[in-house]
Amino acid sequence: MKFLLWPLRIVLFIVLLGFAIKNSGVVTLRFFFDTAWSLPLVAVMLIFFAFGALAGLTVALGAWLRQRRELARLRAEARPGRGH
Repeated sequence: MKFLLWPLRIVLFIVLLGFAIKNSGVVTLRFFFDTAWSLPLVAVMLIFFAFGALAGLTVALGAWLRQRRELARLRAEARPGRGH
């Protein structure tokens, strides 16, 4: 299976590199109070993807921590000799 993973990674890298090269045009992001940033489109997409992934991981981390606390509580209740 490992011999299939590296060619897949190489193909994915080439596709994403081509996507980045084809979308290197400059876009202007306009904000409030007449502020604006000019960045390549691929950089804007990367920034928003990173922020979205970070937001998703933050939400998932909260649920994961709640589940860990609940699991620890249930394990403590299930220990022999507790008298419940």
